[in-house]
Amino acid sequence: MTAKPPKNINIVPFVSVDNMMKLVLGVGVETFLRELADYIEADFRRWDLFDKTPRIASHSAEGVIELMPTSDGEVYGFKYVNGHPKNFREGLQTVTGFGVLSRVDNGYPVLLSEMTILTALRTAATSALAAKYLAPRGAGCMAIIGNGAQSEFQAMAFKALLGITKLRLYDIDPAAIEKCVRNLAGKGFEIVRCDSAETAVEGAQIITTVTADKQYATILTDNMVGSGIHINAVGGDCPGKTELHKDILLRSDIFVEYPPQTRVEGEIQQLPGDHPVTELWTVIAGEAVGRRDAGQTTLFDSVGFAIEDFSALRYVRDKVASTTFFDRLDMIADPNDPRDLFGMVLRADKAA
Repeated sequence: MTAKPPKNINIVPFVSVDNMMKLVLGVGVETFLRELADYIEADFRRWDLFDKTPRIASHSAEGVIELMPTSDGEVYGFKYVNGHPKNFREGLQTVTGFGVLSRVDNGYPVLLSEMTILTALRTAATSALAAKYLAPRGAGCMAIIGNGAQSEFQAMAFKALLGITKLRLYDIDPAAIEKCVRNLAGKGFEIVRCDSAETAVEGAQIITTVTADKQYATILTDNMVGSGIHINAVGGDCPGKTELHKDILLRSDIFVEYPPQTRVEGEIQQLPGDHPVTELWTVIAGEAVGRRDAGQTTLFDSVGFAIEDFSALRYVRDKVASTTFFDRLDMIADPNDPRDLFGMVLRADKAA
């Protein structure tokens, strides 16, 4: 006898952009970031359970389109995401995305969500989570070089998780700096506008680089980075795209998400394939040491990894369930007899 499927299994919750914004504001941005970081941290602690593979990327001269899959054995998730730096000149987002969670036991999806906003939130939450283990103790000032779409999320995450309230901002486009200042007004920050990257890093204990151009770039030179600094390198995230001078890498303790991916896409693409790095999950799990002393220069070579997106989708699935911030999509064919899919189609004509 065929088991009766759960009621309404064909209906999949869908979190649109509009509902994601309502969810974030309903929860509160800082609370959302803290709780999201908790989910990421929890999943990093069970790292060994996950399927792990570098993202599947289709590169072009204009940008990249990627799929990022993983599973913990019970739930499967993937994200579709692009990165097209030229898009902002055409009034389009540089990064867009959506994601899906599914049950492993029957393959049915349980969540479909926008991930343009959610990716920005999970990137910032991961950066701040890494800094919790790697940044100098008592750090209160962060420089953000590159004040585009990710900058405010980074600032809010570092405030929520580390208590950072002093920001030094720089972008080659003064309008981007003003946009960032305007959006962070009233959020509890003391902000200094800077006229160069060199000026921005003065007095900062944490330096976040988050630029967009798809090219080898030198946003930070070795003489700009003193000892004891934590660098949160976010912008370099695909082959041929970096932000830091190689000499900075050679004197830093480097922490990464997943080496097979980061060696291709991150700052360490500039180094030999056997250059030592520490996987962030091992620090979080207590298997490796993060910051050892005040004089240590640490670098989080962040490129984004599928487990972080899995955590973000898992968080949204749990958080949205008790709200009205989702739609119900009739996504899965659900015939009375699983063998009679064609008959279901024919009956639709009769119903009309």
